[in-house]
Amino acid sequence: MTDATAPPTRAQRFASIVVPAAVRAGYTGHGAKARFARDTGMTESSVSRMWLGQALPDARFYESIAEVTGLQLGTLLVEGGVLSHEALQSLSETDRSQVGSDLTPEQAADRLGLVDEVSRQMFFATFERLKRLEDEASDHAADADSGGTAAQM
Repeated sequence: MTDATAPPTRAQRFASIVVPAAVRAGYTGHGAKARFARDTGMTESSVSRMWLGQALPDARFYESIAEVTGLQLGTLLVEGGVLSHEALQSLSETDRSQVGSDLTPEQAADRLGLVDEVSRQMFFATFERLKRLEDEASDHAADADSGGTAAQM
């Protein structure tokens, strides 16, 4: 098998999703990679390697990459080859038998069969992000309730 017919690497697949999205988001022209690096918290050299399809970014940057490119995090991860559609779907489905359990994120990753370190780190980052979103939603709901009462007085 020659290089021309070899399937793309995960890094190449990831770049094929991120770079066009970054361009659509306005990261073009001189300084585009520097601005992308600043906006995501990555180094310029990491951005260059990612855009060239030579390396995947560290998992902690996936969320910010999705935000600045306008991609849904799930789309970025699945189409970018980081997670399979099935793995992402299993992350989003609630296993009712585990609600209220003492299952740790590490145990959940083990049960999902996530053995690749990048996949595990992405899972942990997604878990933390979901917890923050839930906390923010609860805070906003509480603020809205108290604001509504004050407005009626």
